[in-house]
Amino acid sequence: MRATLPLLGLLLAMPSLAQEHDPAMHQQHQAAMKQPAPPALAGRQLVKFPEAMKEHTLSSMRDHLLALQEIQAALATADYERAADVAEIRLGMSSLKAHGAHESSRFMPQGMQDAGTAMHRGASRFSTSARDAAVTGDLKPALGALAEVTGACVACHSGYRLQ
Repeated sequence: MRATLPLLGLLLAMPSLAQEHDPAMHQQHQAAMKQPAPPALAGRQLVKFPEAMKEHTLSSMRDHLLALQEIQAALATADYERAADVAEIRLGMSSLKAHGAHESSRFMPQGMQDAGTAMHRGASRFSTSARDAAVTGDLKPALGALAEVTGACVACHSGYRLQ
């Protein structure tokens, strides 16, 4: 570790070596991944929600993020059934009632609704793919489906902000 400290100090002293954040790079990354580029974060559409519904929706989104972490932890230990269960129960189409999706969707613009639907459907597809991986050992389809789930999250959060 001592050998890396001088290198770290050198890098910190030379800010010209550090890559600055360039939002245009997001478009290049998205193009490389053959996915549509999300709109600029600064230009996100404000979506008005009643205060109680806003808090409920933000709480649901935080639970979605926690579910994604739990899914990744289950995948890391090859517990594909657990990953599938978490995905379907907490994120998939079966989770809509528990999250009050019908009530909150009334306040969402169509694009936000579409991103949410894509996320929930993608989570159900991931759940099926993870169960398949438990049998076949082939994790690639499940990982692709999980990338679609997080892609829907990124698209929504890039385009919209609750107010």
